[in-house]
Amino acid sequence: MKRLLLILIGSLLFGCSGSADSGVAPNAVPASRVPAASAPASPDILRSWNDGAAKRAIVDFVNRVTRDGADFVPPAERIATFDNDGTLWAEKPLPFQLIFAFDRVKDMAPQHPEWRSEEPFASLLKGDMAAVAASGQKGILQLVAATHTGMTTDEFSQAVTEWITTARHPVTKRLYAEMIYQPMLELLTYLRGNGFKTYIVSGGGVEFMRPWAERVYGIPPEQVVGSGGKLKLEVRDGRPVLIKLPEIDLIDDKEGKPVGIQTRIGRRPIAAFGNSDGDLQMLQWATAGPGARFALFVHHDDATREFAYDRDDKLQKFSVGWDAALANGWTVVSMQKDWNTIFPPAKN
Repeated sequence: MKRLLLILIGSLLFGCSGSADSGVAPNAVPASRVPAASAPASPDILRSWNDGAAKRAIVDFVNRVTRDGADFVPPAERIATFDNDGTLWAEKPLPFQLIFAFDRVKDMAPQHPEWRSEEPFASLLKGDMAAVAASGQKGILQLVAATHTGMTTDEFSQAVTEWITTARHPVTKRLYAEMIYQPMLELLTYLRGNGFKTYIVSGGGVEFMRPWAERVYGIPPEQVVGSGGKLKLEVRDGRPVLIKLPEIDLIDDKEGKPVGIQTRIGRRPIAAFGNSDGDLQMLQWATAGPGARFALFVHHDDATREFAYDRDDKLQKFSVGWDAALANGWTVVSMQKDWNTIFPPAKN
C-alpha cells in the first residue's frame, strides 16, 4: 500500500475525487478466464489496450527477450514484479486494506463492548469519520492493530476471505475483487503466456493479499511479497498455529521493495510495474541490471472512468517517479488514452 497505510500498518505490523465507470468493453475478459496458451501468448490478448506507444513498448520488449537474439532471456530469469494498490487494482478513496480494517472493527465490536466508549473505536462505530481522522496516526494504529494482530494466520485469512467476497466499494458498489484493472489482467496473462513468472511486490500486507491473489490475478501466494509483521509458532489445543505479532518484519515500500525482492524472490526482475513514488526504487532496481529491461508506471488521469491524481496527492503521490520515467525513457500509461476499458464486467 502507499506511504500512509504503510506508516499505519508498518508501525502496526509490528507490514480523490472522481467517479468510477459502470461500463466495460464488451470483449473484456478477466485473465482468469483466458485459457492458457500452448504457444507464446499473442498481443491480441491485450484487447483493453488501445494501439499506441505503451502497448507497442510492452510487445516490443516481450518479443526482444523471448526470441533468439542478443536480448534473449531464459524463462527462469523472466521475472516481472507488480505493485498492487493503484497498479493492479484501485486505491481510492482510501487504500482498501485500511477500509478492511474499519469494517473489521465493526464486525468485531460485539465481542468488545468497551469499544462503544473507547476512542477512536467509538467514533468509527458511530460513523464519525472526521473524529477518526482527528485521532491521527495513533488512533488509526489502534484500529489496525486491533484487527490485524493477536490472532492466528488462519483466522486472519478467513476474515480477509469473507471480506473480499462480500464487501463493496463505496463509490462503484462493486466487490473489491472487481475493482481490478482489466488491462493489467490481460498483461499478466500475456507475460505468463510468454514464459514470465509474475509477482506482486506491494506495500500492502502480505497476509492480506495472499488469500485472494491467486483467484483474482492468477498469482499464487508464494509469489506475493508485501509488508508484514513477525509471526510466532504456538501450540493451542494440541495443534501448532502461527500468531500474528505486533512487531515489524518488512515494510515493502520504496527502498523496502528491492529488499523484499532480494530476500523473498532472490532474482532481480527484468520488468517492473508501479503507479507512484513508492514504486520508484523497485523500477530503478529492475532496470539497473544488465540486458533488456522494462519499467512502466500507470498514470491515474481518468476522473470519469476511475480517479485522477498524481503530483499533489497526499496519499499516493506520483511526482518523483514521473520525472524519473521521463528522464529514463520508461513507459507511462495514460489510463484515459491507453486503456479502452478500466474494470472487468461486474458479476452482479
